[in-house]
Amino acid sequence: MGITLAESTKSVTGRARAATVLLGPAFVAAIAYVDPGNVASNISAGAQFGYLLVWVIVLANVMAGLVQFLSAKLGLVTGWSLPEAVRAKASGPVRLAYWGQAETVAMATDLAEVVGGAIALHLLFGLPLLLGGAITGAVSMGLLLVQDRRGQQPFERVITGMLAIIAIGFLASVVIAPPSPGGTAGGLVPRFQGTESVLLAAAMIGATVMPHAVYLHSGLARDRHGHPAAGPLRTRLLRITKVDVGLAMVLAGTVNLAMLLMAANTLRGRNVETIEDAHAAVGDVLGPAAALLLAIGLLASGLASTSVGAYAGAMIMQGLLHKRIPLLTRRLITLIPAIAVLALGIDPTRALIISQVVLSFGIPFALIPLVRFTSDRALMGADVNHRVTTALAWTVAAIISVLNAALIYLTVTGR
Repeated sequence: MGITLAESTKSVTGRARAATVLLGPAFVAAIAYVDPGNVASNISAGAQFGYLLVWVIVLANVMAGLVQFLSAKLGLVTGWSLPEAVRAKASGPVRLAYWGQAETVAMATDLAEVVGGAIALHLLFGLPLLLGGAITGAVSMGLLLVQDRRGQQPFERVITGMLAIIAIGFLASVVIAPPSPGGTAGGLVPRFQGTESVLLAAAMIGATVMPHAVYLHSGLARDRHGHPAAGPLRTRLLRITKVDVGLAMVLAGTVNLAMLLMAANTLRGRNVETIEDAHAAVGDVLGPAAALLLAIGLLASGLASTSVGAYAGAMIMQGLLHKRIPLLTRRLITLIPAIAVLALGIDPTRALIISQVVLSFGIPFALIPLVRFTSDRALMGADVNHRVTTALAWTVAAIISVLNAALIYLTVTGR
């Protein structure tokens, strides 16, 4: 007896629903791509250079998609997070030095996220930045408690919900005032315009291909799906992971592009030096509703991303040093640099941008071992990278390294 159309449809729907349940880790990692550092970098780029750096957004997002899939694949195939793999392959002094740079990157990440949340609370409620930073840290602790006490899946749902809020907040301005199609298309041509454009490009890439997200995703995928043996189950999980990463990257890339296009379309030529200036200008040009949604999106970005950043930092320490400290204790420790920046009255928007440049310098330390490990047949077996994938991954690492070298040269020479 043959299968009826209704039974066939039910079977397909059931498989689709089962696959959907397995999605999630990439959306947690994607929070790193729409954090307050992205907001500062993208809005500054659009306000100063119009559509010039659209190509950087597109390139960074494509690179991030490849990197995040390789990270998740490493966790699924080997059962190691990337920090654990580095620890297994490196000597003691190397592990310690590697942890030092990874922690520096994690602190730069947290600084951007807490400062961004503080700015959002100031815009929404007029709170002092220092108080806003403390509130952002406290709320992020609450989000971490969800992960600590309820497990990974409830945490994924909360973070994915906040990702949706972020998307609405930043896409609203582009819907209200659509950007120039010609200007957007012209921005796809790779080029720079002076040292500041290189600085912003490095910040945009650092804010997108974020090192802590590379470390984190390998552990998220492993903890969510386990370490299946080679066979149909692993193949299916890797296929679903590609979908997970693809959907998350499309969403994050769209939000990042919307930030830049909004700034290029509505803020170009205006005196916009800070996120507060951008918020005020959006209110003047597009109305208070658009400004409110922008501030809400920024707040959701700060709250979600600082929680994910603290989670990643704990995974880095556990993996590299084999030492575990409670998430909430770590949250308190990593709040210190951000609170110090706010207490000292340092320009928060500039601090956000510089923090993203620091992240960009940390990317090769995450990418090089990731590409090496996933290209090692002895480690990955049948799931080793294809030669084309390896070539593309090394190209990504080279592009970022060259961009950083150019940034140093242009900054030192003042060109």
